[in-house]
Amino acid sequence: MANQPEAGFPDFARSAETSEAADRPAFSICTLVTRPSEYAEMAASFVERGFSPTDCEYLYLDNSGANRFEAFGGYNLFLSVARGRHVILCHQDILLQDDDRAALERRLEELTALAPDWALCGNAGGVALGRRAIRISDPHGHSQAQGPFPARATALDENFIVVRRDANLALSHDLAGFHFYGADLCIVADFLGRSAWVIDFHLLHKSPGLVDPGFYRMRREVARKYRRALRPRWIVTTVTDFFLSGSRLASRLLTSPAARIPRRAAQIVRRLKG
Repeated sequence: MANQPEAGFPDFARSAETSEAADRPAFSICTLVTRPSEYAEMAASFVERGFSPTDCEYLYLDNSGANRFEAFGGYNLFLSVARGRHVILCHQDILLQDDDRAALERRLEELTALAPDWALCGNAGGVALGRRAIRISDPHGHSQAQGPFPARATALDENFIVVRRDANLALSHDLAGFHFYGADLCIVADFLGRSAWVIDFHLLHKSPGLVDPGFYRMRREVARKYRRALRPRWIVTTVTDFFLSGSRLASRLLTSPAARIPRRAAQIVRRLKG
């Protein structure tokens, strides 16, 4: 019988390859909410454009009384409990107007054909120094389209982000706040060997975005976190060791056979003293 353990395996164990995809919602739409009425309007626009509650789940975290959940912790909670094959992390102040579910599914299929390793995508983001890709209507302009699309991104705007559930993404646990979590997700995806993209999916974002003192403070904290994360260091395993660095020359020199001699000598001395 299908999915039964092979001979020799305990009958209470099952293979991790067993697929439960058929039981999953197609999309999980996840939102931090401070204004329930605005969230209801947003959710209604999704339903009207094909994201039916029959095969999509709508998840929220209630910040209407107080900010009980900041973005990094709240979105990590969404990513851990969402069951959808694709997890949409979005603001409460967006509305779907032109593009619908079918349009998004087409864009995701096109992206998968182009970049099978993609982990997340959105409708706006940074592509390179001085260059952005945007497909949005907001107070800065109606139906903005700066392509070409899809465009590989270094960071995504947080108004609308689609995450592949099977990419197993999470945000940094040593950051907290309401800015740069889109950039953090893109960096984490890159560390995991995956990629982030801006796609041609048009929606309305009612806010122009907020650049306040907290924005610049968060930028400093993110930069500080990744300076530490990307620091040169020795990686020591139970069998060997190697030097981890962005410099190919330093890595080669410090992991060369000649460089190992003083380390081995130091190890022998410590053992003799012990």
